[in-house]
Amino acid sequence: MKVSRVVFSGNVLGWTAGQATGFAMLDRLVDAGLTTIDTADAYSGWVPGHQGGESESVLGAWLRARGPAQRERVQIMTKVGKRAAANPPPGEGLSPGYIAQAIDASLARLGTDYVDVYFSHAFDPAVPQADTLGAYQRLIDAGKVRAIGASNFSAPQLRDALNIAHAHQLPRYQVLQPEYNLIDRANYDGPLRDLAIFEHLTVVPYYGLASGFLTGKYRTEADVAGKARGARVKGYLTPRGLRVLAALDEVAAQHGAQPGEVALAWLMARPGVTAPIASATSVAQVDGLIRATQLSLRPADIAALDEASAPGPSPVGNAV
Repeated sequence: MKVSRVVFSGNVLGWTAGQATGFAMLDRLVDAGLTTIDTADAYSGWVPGHQGGESESVLGAWLRARGPAQRERVQIMTKVGKRAAANPPPGEGLSPGYIAQAIDASLARLGTDYVDVYFSHAFDPAVPQADTLGAYQRLIDAGKVRAIGASNFSAPQLRDALNIAHAHQLPRYQVLQPEYNLIDRANYDGPLRDLAIFEHLTVVPYYGLASGFLTGKYRTEADVAGKARGARVKGYLTPRGLRVLAALDEVAAQHGAQPGEVALAWLMARPGVTAPIASATSVAQVDGLIRATQLSLRPADIAALDEASAPGPSPVGNAV
């Protein structure tokens, strides 16, 4: 499975990046060889007045504008399961009937006949995993989906899915998308990482830049005031978060790089990680994603970042 060294998060498309900016960013990414794009039917349903599907629609408009050959240059990942009011009822979940309708809605918005990876956006305890995997088998047989992935699954949930796929000769999840970055390490480090490595899964962690916090542009509560991601980023303004930023600043200065580039390079060096997912809202920020793929950290750099981001009491000052 081809995955570029950084996967572009399309959650900004139709939200913090309008169509013109989105087109310019996508053009720059593809020209630089970063050809894997992650989206979801639920993006950006959290915005007042949005119904979900906005990201897929912008991406589809770009594909149509660039012509049929562009589809073969890119790898598109999208998801099903989280609330998407734009989809047919019930608009969420992993039941076979809903999956069959949701994929058609996504393909229509994307303007394509297939997606490269179709993710279960979150585990659905109301639906047997064998039923969900059976639905994916039918989509693969129909040529609508090339591979399937699991997002936001725990290690036991993923282990069960892989066992069920083996026992019933159903398609197995080949791609894992956990939340993982220098700040949010608990969901992946440990059993989930070990399982992914053992099963040779492609791992594409999301929130690679922790909603922009790891770029270093948010260091005080005043910096996050009025920002689209402000509520989430404010939670990172802790002694540990500031310790991580200080370590990023130091390593970045030694390499003539930016903190966000170092944060992504750290992720690319992590055991089992195939490619981090990161977003941008301008072509200049896309250039930072590109530079991150060209940055090689030294063992001492990685050790410093590991130490700064380790959970536990912070040796620096009081909480912000």
